[in-house]
Amino acid sequence: METLGFLMDGFAVALAPENLMFALLGAFLGTLIGALPGLGPTNGVAILIPLAFTLGLAPETALIMLTAVYAGAMYGGRISSILLNIPGDEPAMMTCLDGYPMAQKGKAAEALAISAVASFMGSLIATIGLILLAPLLAKFALTFGPAEYFALFLLAFATLGGITGKNPMKTVVAACIGLMIATVGMDNTGVQRFTFGTLELYEGVDFIIAIVGLFAISELMFFIEDKAGGGKAKMAVNKLKLSWKDIREIMPSSIRGGILGFIAGVLPGAGASLGSFIGYTLEKKVVGKKGYFGEGDPRGVAGPEAGNNGASSGALVPMLTLGVPGSGTTAVLLALLISLNITPGPLMFTQNADIVWGVIAALLIGNFLLLVLNIPLVGIFVRLLSVPPKYLLPVVTMVAFVGIYSISNTTFDLYFMVAFGVAGYVFRKLEIPLVPIILGLLLGPEMEKNLRHALDLSDGDWTTLWDSGLAIGLWVFAGLGLILPYVVGPLLRRRMNSAMKEVPVSD
Repeated sequence: METLGFLMDGFAVALAPENLMFALLGAFLGTLIGALPGLGPTNGVAILIPLAFTLGLAPETALIMLTAVYAGAMYGGRISSILLNIPGDEPAMMTCLDGYPMAQKGKAAEALAISAVASFMGSLIATIGLILLAPLLAKFALTFGPAEYFALFLLAFATLGGITGKNPMKTVVAACIGLMIATVGMDNTGVQRFTFGTLELYEGVDFIIAIVGLFAISELMFFIEDKAGGGKAKMAVNKLKLSWKDIREIMPSSIRGGILGFIAGVLPGAGASLGSFIGYTLEKKVVGKKGYFGEGDPRGVAGPEAGNNGASSGALVPMLTLGVPGSGTTAVLLALLISLNITPGPLMFTQNADIVWGVIAALLIGNFLLLVLNIPLVGIFVRLLSVPPKYLLPVVTMVAFVGIYSISNTTFDLYFMVAFGVAGYVFRKLEIPLVPIILGLLLGPEMEKNLRHALDLSDGDWTTLWDSGLAIGLWVFAGLGLILPYVVGPLLRRRMNSAMKEVPVSD
């Protein structure tokens, strides 16, 4: 009953006219961003963070808008997958397997509608799971001491590459780079480190500048390099002929995919890609020979779409309750919270209950908004695929530069943002992931503070870091997080690649 009361308070926040308007705006923009191949939710949220500061939004409004962008981008990723056989982001890969064959058979509208319904079901199931699980996990996290939090941060770094990551060692390198950047500025004792006498560096590197530079500016550079030509040719979308019988047929697949996706999102190192993959493979197992997977089976669209959208909402659980992001996009949202002087973690459920439950309620509302948007307005999102990037680049650039300048009103931050953009471009060329860098920058100060605190309490005895059963358990899981990508990862990636080869590549 207590949770229900908090949720009702959250609806009061989410249904405020301003918050509702920005939730709708975020859902619309997120779907547009998700429809563009290669951008994805992480880049989309990073690009729009400066907009929240430019508009001077309240913390709950900014978080509601960007969470809606996150959810909308997960919905939008399936548009290019179905119409062009080009995944909008990695979790949308499995949707290509049956979505594109459906489009080739003249059922593009049905495939898009089925994916929208499945995405809605997956997100709804995961949001209900978030409501039930998050308060329990937050209460459990109150038992953590500094040693346990230090081990938890290690677990976050160890599992960040995930079992679907291409190169776990490069993930470790990227996390180390982020931790190194986090040491810039004054430490907890007031000692300056790596500031080189530059006043702007005394307080460390601003998270938002690093995020916008690494993601948004580097993405612009890739657009200039690879996609400066015309837009992609679009496939015609037929008139929608979806019946209630078709919806009933995909409903079991959507429910199964949503549950599996939520579990994958909560588990460290799993994420939306795994949620999408297991959602698809489970459907093939359950349906068996009765299905025609790889040839345009609607259940092959519903399963992975429910899985990746369920995982995206599930990834919010560790971010809100423990202050540890469960995905790349939640790492960006974590940076937004910290920049707004809100400390994510178990105390957030008491100190900032209106924000937490407002966001959760907005997720429920946003799911219905996205369903309403994605079926009747799908033609608008499809037409976006034919817009040349050269028309989109100036808008994205303007939002990034104006937003960053509005935060501190100093040109130093603009130069710093461009420097991070160049670095991000180089890192991506070297296939060094960017999310671990951001996570190192975000969690580094807290990790150092908890390490110092634990050692102070134990008079410098390092064994205090594994002195409790909980800490030992976290250390063990961290070790498994480092080992599993080398053991399970190659097998899982081979299965995902072999599944993708079943569908012909589009021209």
